[in-house]
Amino acid sequence: MLQKVATTGVDLDSVYAQTPERIREQKGDRSRLGMEVLMWVSHAVRPLGISELCHALAVEMESTDLGPENIRPQDTVLGSCLGLAVVDAKTSTVRLIHYTLQEYLSWPGILPDAHKTLGQTCLTYLNHKEAKGLPAKSTSNLGDMPFLKYSSLYCGSHAKVELSGRAKLLALELLDQGGNNISTTILVERIERYHSCSLPYHLWPSLHCASYFGITEVVAALIERGGCGINHSDCIGFTPLIRAARQGNEGVMRLLLAQDDINPTSLIALVKPHFGGLLARDDINPDKPNNDSETSLWDASCNGHEGVVKLLLARNDTNPNTPGNVGLTPLFLATAFGQEGVVKLLLARDNINPNHLSIFGQTPLSYASSEGNGGVVKLLLAQDNINPNHLSIFGQTPLSYASSEGNGGVVKLLLARNDIDPNSPDNEGLTPLLCASRNGHEGVVKLLLARDDVNPDIPDHYG
Repeated sequence: MLQKVATTGVDLDSVYAQTPERIREQKGDRSRLGMEVLMWVSHAVRPLGISELCHALAVEMESTDLGPENIRPQDTVLGSCLGLAVVDAKTSTVRLIHYTLQEYLSWPGILPDAHKTLGQTCLTYLNHKEAKGLPAKSTSNLGDMPFLKYSSLYCGSHAKVELSGRAKLLALELLDQGGNNISTTILVERIERYHSCSLPYHLWPSLHCASYFGITEVVAALIERGGCGINHSDCIGFTPLIRAARQGNEGVMRLLLAQDDINPTSLIALVKPHFGGLLARDDINPDKPNNDSETSLWDASCNGHEGVVKLLLARNDTNPNTPGNVGLTPLFLATAFGQEGVVKLLLARDNINPNHLSIFGQTPLSYASSEGNGGVVKLLLAQDNINPNHLSIFGQTPLSYASSEGNGGVVKLLLARNDIDPNSPDNEGLTPLLCASRNGHEGVVKLLLARDDVNPDIPDHYG
């Protein structure tokens, strides 16, 4: 049908508008089932396998048990949506029959409260007796509960968009276990696969989990209860503040930055859309690092979360020059990843050091030049105390890095400065011209030779 309407000029939107009515006209439970299939397939964070989808559809919102009798056969599930969802032969996941249907179902009002329903379903599944009865330390045998991994990893993603009152209670019930459950182990193993935990995963604190997902109402409820250490570190040294900063969860950041670690005050009434009435206190430590010496500002800058960076820089006790364990400051990370907005915010601080050195003697300007981030290079060159000729431990200048990588736009910016040294050799005797020539960057060679003070006859150490 889709191929036919596409070639005949029929409006797909009008065709899709009739789809819900056709599904609702089905007899018995197939009407509700068909709409739920479309909701899951169109709003899931990632594509679901057919067994995952069948288990998700089997969840009864008020039940504490996973009833096997509710798990419908694959043919029934797919048939209920009149063939609009199919199992992809290559990926073995369920997808919609056409990408335009995905666009249509994502429009506001087509499937109202989708994320609210999906989040509550995930949390109900995680609170089932069958899930709670699984050992917290092992994720090797989850075949009987195929929906467990998705629920553990993405329940908060849905709940953050739309949180029902029931979902909030379910989230708190799950978090009351203090991380001592299988869902926490699944989550920590996924997000910290490259880190080594000093504590067992199942000891991951509840406030860290809620901060990671960015569910402000749940974070507020946990703090209201008391007993949550705002500066407490998890198994790899992350505080709740670092968890929220890494994910860019501004609402949670505002809550955490407003807290007194010893005597939390009532917050439920303060949870408003913009948290405008909250005032930051000095009790929280915004610079407490994780096990890799990375602070909340470090993580926010690295990931380009400008709103979070603003919140942290608004505090006088945030040090913008704190380096990680390889000597990279927040400014280094922002320049390396081309986070121009974050670089602007950091450079606006009076105590920022734009010439801070990495363990290899590189400056942020060196990093930006090497990566070809012209916008960031402009911002750095506008600083009064910037050194455009700084030598790394390898003897390379920002111009050397830009020339080696063939970043012509950056080379232009650097050559426009009167104080630039275009002939500075590195530890091997390679000038910027030699670097560009050796790597075949013709455009950069032309730019350099256009300078009267560039010497094309300087040899390297091999002559």
